[in-house]
Amino acid sequence: MPATVHVRELTADDLDAAWELGRFAFGSDPQHQAPTSATAPGRTRYGAFDDAGRLVGKAVDLHHDQWWSGRAVPAADVAGVAVAPEARGRGVGRALLTGLLRGAHNRGAAISALYPTVAAPYRACGWEAAGVLRTVDLATAALPRHRPASHLTVRAGTPADLPAVDALYERVTRHRNGMLTRRGELFDAADRGLPGDGVTLVEADGELVGYATWQRGRGYGADSVLTVDEALAVTAEAARELVGVLGSWASVAPTVRLCPLDGDAVSVQLPLESAREHERDLWMHRPVDVARAVGARGWPAHARGAVDFHLTDPLADWNTGTWRLAVADGAAELTRVDGEAGLRLDVRGFALLYAGAAHARSVAQAGLLRCAGDADPAALDLLGVGGPAQLLDYF
Repeated sequence: MPATVHVRELTADDLDAAWELGRFAFGSDPQHQAPTSATAPGRTRYGAFDDAGRLVGKAVDLHHDQWWSGRAVPAADVAGVAVAPEARGRGVGRALLTGLLRGAHNRGAAISALYPTVAAPYRACGWEAAGVLRTVDLATAALPRHRPASHLTVRAGTPADLPAVDALYERVTRHRNGMLTRRGELFDAADRGLPGDGVTLVEADGELVGYATWQRGRGYGADSVLTVDEALAVTAEAARELVGVLGSWASVAPTVRLCPLDGDAVSVQLPLESAREHERDLWMHRPVDVARAVGARGWPAHARGAVDFHLTDPLADWNTGTWRLAVADGAAELTRVDGEAGLRLDVRGFALLYAGAAHARSVAQAGLLRCAGDADPAALDLLGVGGPAQLLDYF
């Protein structure tokens, strides 16, 4: 393959080739059809082409927003990355992701996340592993049952209830870090029918306080599984009610499968000590624009301080340089400063700290933070205050 790789947004003429590339990479059903339009709400499709004009790589920038301590941060979440087998190991993926990052930066994105099939190529481009989306199996009969609360109403949801479900999701997730807001063109364009096979609602005085969306699956034997796509609540009573409803499936679905959200109202009701891991999806994080990433998010009100550091980002040169992080009163700012700094941070180290996935001393031990003289790496723990990030959506 020629050494030159040209990266640009895909056009309608490229869609069949992009579909075939993805089909071979991910083993998709050949009977499915390629998109008919190159433009789609909330996403930008990129392609890498060789000197002969042949498509040799593709990737999609998903225009998400993520919650970070109460504020929505614009994200360029990456999906559908595929490289032709004859072009792998020749710099196509790096060129493709460099182009995607530049385009995302130009449209105002601040951060990025992705689910890798293999981590090494993304690490080479500045993403770092920051968490795991876990899917676990629980014995349905082991779910705690209790006497239904008289002040709560449990009923089946309808499409008319979806705005209330969206609002409750936001109540649960907006104070966390990393969770998708589920706002914007990408979600506005989605089918708004009931998700899965059913939605169970829990209400208190007409107000939604908990919900579960689920898929019944097939059969009623020992291998039958009730898949719970999501179960969230804003009170302990509503969480107990939801778990009790899920437990009522024990006679026909011996296994409940779900993705627990760490420390939320529903998870603390589950017998997670007996959970069996069904699937784990590693996710990786990266800044697109470090100044935006710091300025756009919320910060704990108690956090206060300042630290200078030098950042190196080979793919996004607008991030490289010496910066001063200043945090106070629930907000933060990253500004450029002259001169050198005793703390020298790799972009992957920035990703770990920002996502709350590691302390600065661990980042230094991993070789992603170098300290000159008596510089204390712990000073950069300021970048990670606010708790670890978590994702609940797979993309």
